[in-house]
Amino acid sequence: MRVQSTNHMFMIEPAEFFANPETAESNVYQMEKNDRSPDDLLNDALKEFRAFRDKLVEHGVTVTTALGRIGSPDMVFPNWMSTHQEGRAIIYPMLSPNRRAEREPHLLEMLSQPYREIIDWSTMENEGLILESTASIVSDHVNKRAYSGLSARTSRPMVEKWAETMGYDVMIFETKSHTGKPVYHTDYLMFIGTSLAAICTECLLPEYRDATLNRLKETHTVIELSMDQLMHSSGNALEVVGTGGKRYLAISESGYAAMTGPQKDLISQHFDGVITTPLPTLEKYGGGSARCMLMEMF
Repeated sequence: MRVQSTNHMFMIEPAEFFANPETAESNVYQMEKNDRSPDDLLNDALKEFRAFRDKLVEHGVTVTTALGRIGSPDMVFPNWMSTHQEGRAIIYPMLSPNRRAEREPHLLEMLSQPYREIIDWSTMENEGLILESTASIVSDHVNKRAYSGLSARTSRPMVEKWAETMGYDVMIFETKSHTGKPVYHTDYLMFIGTSLAAICTECLLPEYRDATLNRLKETHTVIELSMDQLMHSSGNALEVVGTGGKRYLAISESGYAAMTGPQKDLISQHFDGVITTPLPTLEKYGGGSARCMLMEMF
């Protein structure tokens, strides 16, 4: 029986953290320049990382943690690999050189061991083809459907290759952020749980809105997020499984606080609770939030 979510997460504790100059062009949600010392930023990022990790563990989520590397300030957001219920793992092509370096051999070896089939697409980045794991493609695993917003970090040929390999029906669309640039990752604008999904329809180009929303409503109750909620990381959330099989929504304090009362009521109807902690440093300087920090281990 296929399931939407898992109780095992992989996380990477940062060895250093600051606004990554290599990713600023494509990620409009991160700071372009660092206005604080690297030591201060790392100290605050570590506090936020550890508080979030500990909150997951307190709710019965299994968390495997590794230490990041110097030279890769975004390593706290591990989106260079995905694992799947079919006993398959995929390694992905990344846009930025210092993000490509995150695929350290010892981590790939450790994470690959439980999976009988390893697909390595990392060399596709040499041809300018990029796909950044579950950040580029948000999946409805139960119904084998998925959604993907094109951007500098998500190439159409790679999305189509993923769909064919996985046997999923993927809807591809285009987006526009508040700056006019595409939203850098699909998992920043939407999440899909077992029965509840959320999506920022406002950031989809008009010709994609109705079709995408209607398709999502075929399988899920849907929360429509505003552009302001998108900017507060409300879409960057993930369903996780805790003690006794309870389903929780992992989301940052900022993302949850930006939700309206009726939206929070819907969340309470579809989840057993919310796992939330403040992630202001990681969000402001890294441009990523709660979901970005979690690699699911199926």
